[in-house]
Formats: sequence, structure tokens, C-alpha cells
Amino acid sequence: MFVLGNGESRKSIDVASLQGSKIGCNAICRDFFVDHLICVDRRMVDQAHANYSQNYNKIYTRKDWLDNRKQIKNLIAVPNVPYEIEVRADEPFQWGSGPYAVLLATLMSKEIHMIGFDLYGNGQRVNNIYKDTEHYDDSNKSAVDPKYWKHQIGKVIESNPAIKFIIYQSEWDLPKQWDFENVSLDSIRNL
Repeated sequence: MFVLGNGESRKSIDVASLQGSKIGCNAICRDFFVDHLICVDRRMVDQAHANYSQNYNKIYTRKDWLDNRKQIKNLIAVPNVPYEIEVRADEPFQWGSGPYAVLLATLMSKEIHMIGFDLYGNGQRVNNIYKDTEHYDDSNKSAVDPKYWKHQIGKVIESNPAIKFIIYQSEWDLPKQWDFENVSLDSIRNL
């Protein structure tokens, strides 16, 4: 199972050539078909539905967005947070598409390959393939603080010790929140 974030490290990967099921986030649907599309930003849900819904049997989104879109038949709620909510970062509304994509993958596979989860900005600026496009930040904006992503994905990893997580990246250290025996790093070049 491949889980595809939208960090710039993914630019060199031909997503279509990856063999196996794929879960992707938000605007990936502009460029590639993935087996499962996660859009928890309201604007991205609407864009994905308006322009790409013919490609998807299901688009996963927040339960909150389903109420106002009952006429859209291919929307489905993302999975529930699998652990007790203790801090603000655990609240479902604080979760982004990337952590939800990793969570969904744990329900479908015992081996998860994470690509494009760059976490840190590119020179302290936005590090996203879709920057400067509709519904995304401008390239001159400051990078998003990854503390919630680190916490949430770390909790998903911790909650699933029997699942193997392989993280492909090239320029950053593994966050301490992800430092578990079931996690390994590999170079993006090895894909």
C-alpha cells in the first residue's frame, strides 16, 4: 500500500508506475488516479467532486462535510481517530488529509509505504507540489508547522505495532514521535 503525500520530494516519482494500491491526498487527483482519495479540506472536497468524481467510487472526507453534501453519492467519512483524544492535536477536526490517509492505510494493509511526507518546508517556505495553485498557499508563504502531523501519524504508528511503515525521504531525520520498531526509512531514490 502506497500512501502519497504532496511534499515536493514526490515530484520525481511516477505515481502511475507504482505497483500496488494507492491512497492520495487532495489535489493528487489533478495528476494521477489513486485507489482512495482523501480530501478533508472543504474546498478540495468540492473541487475533487466537481472535476474528478467520475474517476472515484469513493472520496473520503470529514463527517462534518457530508451533511451539506448528501446529494453527492461517492463521499464517505474518513475513519475515526483510533485512540483516546487527550490533546488538541488528537481532535478529528485538527487532522489533515495526510494523517487520515495513513490511518486509512492501516485498515487495508500490513505494509505501508509513505511517499511525499516531507514534514518540513523547503528553505522555510511551503513545500508542496501544488503550491501556487487553486486552494493552496503561495510559494512565498512560510511552511506549515508539522507538529500536528508528527503527533497524529506517530499515534497511528504507535497504535498499529503489527504494521510495517516504510518512509521514503531524503533530507530530514525521523521525528521522535515516529521512532518505533515498525518504522524504517529509505531513500526516495530507491523507488
